[in-house]
Amino acid sequence: MVKRQERRSDCPISFALETFGDTWTLLIIRDLMFKNKRTFLEFVRSEERIATNILAKRLRDLENAGVIRKDGPERKATYRLTKKGTDLLPILVEMIAWSAKYDPDTAADRAFVARIRRNKQELIEDLHGTVIQEHRLRTSAAGRASG
Repeated sequence: MVKRQERRSDCPISFALETFGDTWTLLIIRDLMFKNKRTFLEFVRSEERIATNILAKRLRDLENAGVIRKDGPERKATYRLTKKGTDLLPILVEMIAWSAKYDPDTAADRAFVARIRRNKQELIEDLHGTVIQEHRLRTSAAGRASG
């Protein structure tokens, strides 16, 4: 269920920032989208070392915003992106390209960045297909396990 929050304005940038404009939220989405992390413990083990109380709040906020979905009981929950979450893929690709351009110490994979430069739209479509396919596989596997 998506909770409606009080909004500062109807500005589209303000809306986006209210959804994912803090230090941690896009990193959680990155981990779900690109690093195949699904559990609370996997997120905690990310190199940025998010505090558990902050992680719990951000996961709850993302779920309330309809960006992720939690499956399973609290202690054994797995998280996955919703359609609304996977629609953030082009934004993350743009952020990676921007960071690779301006950050001399970037950890961005050179082949990935080269592919962005060659044909960004094709890359986004390929990644989107992969994320959606993985989502379908996990959903059907979860359904078989619970049924």
